[in-house]
Amino acid sequence: MNRNTIKVALIGNPNVGKTSVFNELTGLNQQVGNYPGITVDKKVGFAKLSEYSKATILDLPGTYSLNASSMDESVVIELLMNKNDANFPDVAVVVSEVENLKRNLLLFTQIKDLEIPTILVINMSDRMTAKGISLDIPFLEEQLKTKIALVSSRKKTGIEELKKLIINHHELPTEPCLNASSIDPEYFDNLRRAFPNQLLYKLWLVITQDVNFANLHRNTIEANSFAKPQAELKRLQQKETVKRYQFINDTLKIGYTVDKSKATDIRERIDRVLTHKVFGYVIFFAIMMLIFQSIFDWSSIPMDFIDSSFASLSTYAKIHLPAGVLTDLISEGIIPGLGGIIIFIPQIAFLFLFISVLEESGYMSRVVFLMDKIMRKFGLSGKSVVPLISGTACAIPAIMAARNIENWKERLITILVTPFTTCSARLPVYAILISLIVPEKRLFGIFNMQGLTLMTLYLLGFGMAIFSAYILNKILKIKSHSYFVVEMPSYKVPMFKNVAINVVEKTKSFVTGAGKIILALSVILWFLGSHGPDETFHDAEKIITTQLQNKEVSGDKDDLVASYKLENSYIGIVGKSIEPIIKPLGYDWKIGIAVVSSFAAREVFVGSLATIYSVGSHSDEETTIKNRMAAEIHPITGTKIFNLATGVSLLFFYAFAMQCISTLAITKRETNSWKWPMVQLLFMSGFAYTVSLIAYQILK
Repeated sequence: MNRNTIKVALIGNPNVGKTSVFNELTGLNQQVGNYPGITVDKKVGFAKLSEYSKATILDLPGTYSLNASSMDESVVIELLMNKNDANFPDVAVVVSEVENLKRNLLLFTQIKDLEIPTILVINMSDRMTAKGISLDIPFLEEQLKTKIALVSSRKKTGIEELKKLIINHHELPTEPCLNASSIDPEYFDNLRRAFPNQLLYKLWLVITQDVNFANLHRNTIEANSFAKPQAELKRLQQKETVKRYQFINDTLKIGYTVDKSKATDIRERIDRVLTHKVFGYVIFFAIMMLIFQSIFDWSSIPMDFIDSSFASLSTYAKIHLPAGVLTDLISEGIIPGLGGIIIFIPQIAFLFLFISVLEESGYMSRVVFLMDKIMRKFGLSGKSVVPLISGTACAIPAIMAARNIENWKERLITILVTPFTTCSARLPVYAILISLIVPEKRLFGIFNMQGLTLMTLYLLGFGMAIFSAYILNKILKIKSHSYFVVEMPSYKVPMFKNVAINVVEKTKSFVTGAGKIILALSVILWFLGSHGPDETFHDAEKIITTQLQNKEVSGDKDDLVASYKLENSYIGIVGKSIEPIIKPLGYDWKIGIAVVSSFAAREVFVGSLATIYSVGSHSDEETTIKNRMAAEIHPITGTKIFNLATGVSLLFFYAFAMQCISTLAITKRETNSWKWPMVQLLFMSGFAYTVSLIAYQILK
């Protein structure tokens, strides 16, 4: 009985259902991190295989072969070549898809050459009958020298069989499926004799790929007169690929048959509509409109509940906890600050829900194909659409996704313009401002005006990204040429479990990531708003009492004292000092503090205002942050602070400004220079200021 943890590497082409298999094995018992030294996401899950066995499942980036063309693909090669790596697998599980088995097996035969115990998973087996597919499993296992698990994540079949195969991985044959060295026997025989203690295929990967393994580097091999011109290496790689496909074709002629009469062409018919040069864009626009309508309509009830709950919680803490600094910190700093971000969980969750459904269904690949025709006109590749669409979740992984773009100029432009795409961090800002300045009315009795406004802002960000790409394509004098290839996966009904796990994980990641920043800033802002440098702050009550007696001011004494202390606190002094710069945009010093603090992360804006408006507040304790913002009055003009002109100005500022330190850091890392993040910061912030200034001056 094996009581040790088995290390499993989950490997496969993109769009083969690898995530579904990963989720079935691990459920929610998984975590996301980065591979050491690079910013490619890795997912690690933990599975109980039996009463006595458990496994650590490492979900590796999708790759078509071990001939890496991008950085994330090189992660797969370097792990599989280095037995000293802490994550080196005891067994490799190669996930394939029943309708594209021929293409998937290329990667499988390469991994077999590394002599790692390997299991072949044929996923989506529930589609075999509808597609007229028959498999001779014993024959395939014999030819491929492996064990095969027929799996259907949707029907929940095959997972237990896969677990048993993982447990018994030590019984799997490790010899290769074919003799790939026959492409040049003399060369490989000499290579084998020169390095008798090294695995031949690992030597070949060291020669042809930009990777190392153990203490063996490419120059070590070339020092032994095994250097070949790059053109010759490419020719041998092509011969290797042909050799492998010859073996795969011969194997599948017997082991894989398709009854054409049973197969349907529904996929082709749907594709003709969804990728149509006119209807394709109309359908995409309609789907986007549905998403943004739903974000406002469906989330309003839970958002109102969360908003009122945090207001009540803050009041409860202030009344029932012992009076003192700690109680003030909790009731005026921590609770309002966290409430300012948690209120938007419903909207963020709905956004991730729709994105997950579009990806799971196979529609997102059609969008990428559809948008390639537009991207080309602006100097981008169709592959740039993936980062731009991913940017609706977060610019950081979106910028990392640009690693799949081989051409440096297209990749650089994509990195620089992606932050214009409206990320989920902007959603809380947009939501609160739209709810303040746009009435809850319906256009033609159907379309929610607030949802239409949100969609307009998303389109505005995407349009600015495209326009900026066009300008950069003209300015950057980098010669380039590239090809666009995208895989069209089969359509499928999204699996509830996959969608749910994706929504939970991404929402949790957003909330915990933003929550740390907001909690820290809320404490800092509370301290700065609750303390002052001189007697003006400390004698606030005496000063306000005198002013009331002299009828210089009027109103509730407690609120006047709280407002006076806030204005003369440390945060008030900072706000007043920057007010001349932001006043032309229609912002007062309180908004200015929120804008400046949100350069740490955009979503901090709402949390900052929640804290600022809560510090020292006494009147109507249970008023929500939205109502406090709506009631804020300019002390001189007597008009509402958050009116149409100021609201539109803020929306434009947050649509265009670079307000994310993490995005700047990832841009620096991906471009290996501070030049480009500084270009992003100065251009985007300068442009945002200019547009907001013009908008306010016109609308005020």
